[in-house]
Amino acid sequence: MKYSEMTREQLIAEYEAVKEKYEELQGMGLKLDMSRGKPNKEQLDLSMGMVDALSGSDLVGEEGIDCRNYGVLDGIIEAKRLLSAMIECPVDQIIIYGNSSLNVMYDTVARSMTHGVMGSTPWAKLDKVKFLCPVPGYDRHFAITEFFGIEMINVPMTAEGPDMDMVEELVSKDESIKGIWCVPKYSNPSGITYSDETVRRFAALKPAAKDFRIYWDNAYCIHHLYEDRQDHILEILHECEKAGNPDMVFKFCSTSKVTFPGSGIAAIAASKANLDFIKKQLTIQTIGHDKINQLRHVKFFGDFDGMLEHMKKHAAVIRPKFETVLDALDTELAPLGIAEWTRPNGGYFISLDTPKGCAKRVVSLCKDAGVVMTGAGATYPYGIDPNDSNIRIAPTFPSTEELKQACVVLTTCVKLAGLEKLLAETNV
Repeated sequence: MKYSEMTREQLIAEYEAVKEKYEELQGMGLKLDMSRGKPNKEQLDLSMGMVDALSGSDLVGEEGIDCRNYGVLDGIIEAKRLLSAMIECPVDQIIIYGNSSLNVMYDTVARSMTHGVMGSTPWAKLDKVKFLCPVPGYDRHFAITEFFGIEMINVPMTAEGPDMDMVEELVSKDESIKGIWCVPKYSNPSGITYSDETVRRFAALKPAAKDFRIYWDNAYCIHHLYEDRQDHILEILHECEKAGNPDMVFKFCSTSKVTFPGSGIAAIAASKANLDFIKKQLTIQTIGHDKINQLRHVKFFGDFDGMLEHMKKHAAVIRPKFETVLDALDTELAPLGIAEWTRPNGGYFISLDTPKGCAKRVVSLCKDAGVVMTGAGATYPYGIDPNDSNIRIAPTFPSTEELKQACVVLTTCVKLAGLEKLLAETNV
């Protein structure tokens, strides 16, 4: 029976039963962490062969580059070929970086602050700089723009991607809007993949700012959960070219959740004009990134088909975890009508919407029962969820048994917070 259909007496009886259950959970002394989307040990073990993928005689690349030495600013050709297939761009439109795409995104914003974008006024010299932020979204994106004092504007996410009516209107009228953060495939945290129409509307934007850029973080481009249920997305660089906006997008990716987080390789793909501008900074910043690690990845996977086979092994590990969470939500919360959640086909997260005004309370209750969740509000700029409802669920890191326990705690806390709210409302 839905809570909204219960009498006050029924709500009180339900509250007492749920509170008793919660107190039992508190007494179990649980210590579970669902706060970040980290791979678990079994996933990390999948890439151990990469540690021994190279021998002393394997360190010269196919173009005669000794990967032990300086040089090759934009990455060895083998790594370019591998990640260009992953990110779906031409080999000559990609730069291979170090271990983190987040670092590349930070550098891209920092460069725009100090040196502008392809000849534009450096953002630091402008009175106001703004970014559009689809919400709920990725907290580390928002942290970068907040760090640089960039004003962030919430744009609601729909089932098709960001609200494009709002995006089109804002960027066409406000020259101070310089960018938009996007996780276009298996979005963090909702798991939504942008529709073809959304991608085409992005490519056809007519921004007032000539230095406006789409920050297209394709973090989960090959992170499918199901072989027979995979999302597909139009390639944004190609669509921008067709629309006459070849320079409008920066596309990012990495192997952080493919091989070893912190020891992967990252890349940016963009137009030739953008890349030429970026390389001017790179020649000052570095003599070259870790080519041994680039070559190690190539030797381990062989080619992109090898990478896809590797990702099937990841899916086999984490798919049951996603299904464990969804089964718990379907069983415990769906009949009560007090929450909504996404059912992603890939990525690393499930987005849960509690009753308005309850997310902080749910996260606090979970913590007091031994389960650490991502902080309520983290999926919004400045950590402020105006509805206080969204919680990002990260199923990958705990073991399946730990996850089952965590789901019992989570669903109990959602019930308890929801009942507290309803009882307060019916007591007016």
